[in-house]
Amino acid sequence: MALDTNALARIYGSADPQALAAQERRYARALEAFARRYGPGEVRAYHAPGRVNLIGEHTDYNHGYVMPVALDKDVLLLARPRRDGVVRMDNLEGGFPQRTFSVAAEISPQPVGDWANYAQGPAEILEREHGPGLHGLDALVDGGAPYGVPRGAGLSSSSALTVAFAVALAEVNDLGLAGPALADACSRAEWYVGTRGGIMDQFISVLARQEHALFLDCRPAADGSGYAYRHVPLPAEYAIVVADSGLRHTNTGPHYNRRVAECRIGVRLLAARYPGITHLRDVEDHPWPEIEPLLPEAIDREELLAMGIDPARILDSGVDPQTDTFSVRRRCRHVVTENRRVLDACEALEAGDVARLGTLMNAAHESARDDYEISTPEIEALVRLALGLPGAVAARLTGAGWGGCIVALVAQEAAGDFAARLVAGYRAETNRQAQVFVCHSAAGAGLVLQTRV
Repeated sequence: MALDTNALARIYGSADPQALAAQERRYARALEAFARRYGPGEVRAYHAPGRVNLIGEHTDYNHGYVMPVALDKDVLLLARPRRDGVVRMDNLEGGFPQRTFSVAAEISPQPVGDWANYAQGPAEILEREHGPGLHGLDALVDGGAPYGVPRGAGLSSSSALTVAFAVALAEVNDLGLAGPALADACSRAEWYVGTRGGIMDQFISVLARQEHALFLDCRPAADGSGYAYRHVPLPAEYAIVVADSGLRHTNTGPHYNRRVAECRIGVRLLAARYPGITHLRDVEDHPWPEIEPLLPEAIDREELLAMGIDPARILDSGVDPQTDTFSVRRRCRHVVTENRRVLDACEALEAGDVARLGTLMNAAHESARDDYEISTPEIEALVRLALGLPGAVAARLTGAGWGGCIVALVAQEAAGDFAARLVAGYRAETNRQAQVFVCHSAAGAGLVLQTRV
């Protein structure tokens, strides 16, 4: 197999010949493994990148604003079309059992957290909306280190798998599904898995452009035309550095869905003053001092029930009905102020004002820590250490929280030393090993290679 290194550079955003040669070897190994698993014949290779969010945390499911960047850490999916509707899936990483299911049958998910759900979700969506009778495929997934998206780190490994599978299934069936329509389908597919999230992860994985962030308005247009977005250039003289704390979270766990519920409770309470609102985005034109008195710092389940708000049903049973008390004011304050920060950060990037961008990113971290309460001692150690190193302009928690990663904005000439010193400092303080990498922005998901093995 010979891969065009120029094509790889367009995907992974690196001009380093050694890095591109390493990617070529990775693809070759995956193709050999596919042939061993499924035999000789045609094979197509697809990629879908993970992402880091520069700013805009937990705003997407509130119809707010986000600004992610796609990374050169991705999920690689090799696939061969089948004549029937069967999907057979295997994974090059250990610990993933082989799975077989049919796109033509009513799909029952595997237990929560099973990796195959991230393929069954888009299969169900595409069969229902573009079938019946879609062809299945034999698939092999490669998301392992050092090229894959770290799992559970807040860099959207699960969405990358969802997108990779959806891209493959749509392409082998000639559905003509791409761009925002494909990203929207992938977002809805993840609800099948149990994550009550928004659209950011899927949109950046599909729509990413090298050397750009994606400013995304997560509110669908009233005329049904989709979502507004634009690509925003990144400052060439600064590197995006991601540091993985090694502490893992579970997207489908109770904490994430509880935050979604607390925001929805806030909307229900604010509707008494602002009739017709459906999301926190709807109060963006009102100053926070006007909104704040309308929201309790905390409210218990009995009080909500007396007001006709049932916490057990507000997320289709996605919240533990035995939860007694909900923090509302602080959660809403984070979302309302974070939306403003994203708009300001977009203006800062377009104006080349890196100092202002750094100030906004640092303020976003403080809000995520204090108002949304999604940080951990390990994350705080990483942020504090990062901000104390030469060349760092900003550092903040990124992703869903409760572990995972931070993102730092660092002068290019200081990035290598920054990474080494951050690893050493974090190990000395926490006795944990951080994985730190200087990122290249990557292209969006798609077909990389079609060949025979």
